[in-house]
Amino acid sequence: MSRPATAFLFSEVALSPLVARSTSAHSPRLDHLTLAGRLTELSGVGAAAVLTLTFTVVREIQHRGEPVAWIMSGESLFYPPDASDSGVDCEALVVVRVPDAVSIARAAEILARSGAFGLVILDLGVQAQIPTPLQARLLHAAQQHDMVVLCLTDTCQRLPSLGSLVSLRLEATRQPVAHGQVRCEGIARKDKHYGPGWRDGAAYAPPLGLC
Repeated sequence: MSRPATAFLFSEVALSPLVARSTSAHSPRLDHLTLAGRLTELSGVGAAAVLTLTFTVVREIQHRGEPVAWIMSGESLFYPPDASDSGVDCEALVVVRVPDAVSIARAAEILARSGAFGLVILDLGVQAQIPTPLQARLLHAAQQHDMVVLCLTDTCQRLPSLGSLVSLRLEATRQPVAHGQVRCEGIARKDKHYGPGWRDGAAYAPPLGLC
């Protein structure tokens, strides 16, 4: 995603969870059971909440023992020390840099079709577009390999999603709560499987440098 001062934005929310999720075992949430086998778009204006929720998914997939690939263009990147502090194994995270958004989708297709990854992240940014044929091939790979394909977009809720093949669109939100904590949530604005309206998130505390 094209984000100025990415390291600051992410360090602000590279957090340790303080409150466990209250969703039941049968409720949709940000995990493999809900996200695998479909195209998911996680959108939000600004990178902070989007990155926090994305690394929630990364941790869950890594805890399953599956590799994760993050595909992006440009020079911006999450801040690795904060990602590591939040529980992500950065040494096991495959980061791929490509020239533009179309190249992101093409690289994602190659990695997804290999079946070698449990999670493939497309960091698409503001002007996010994926041609429909590429979306179809990504969806097929996700279904064939029981894989999570997560598209990150820097857009607000009122703008259209990437396309009709996106079966789940989540809006990333961040709200201050008591004692300097922040609550980050993903709110389902579109969900072909469970229906819109569900949400998943937790309260976080900022890293020591921002306390």
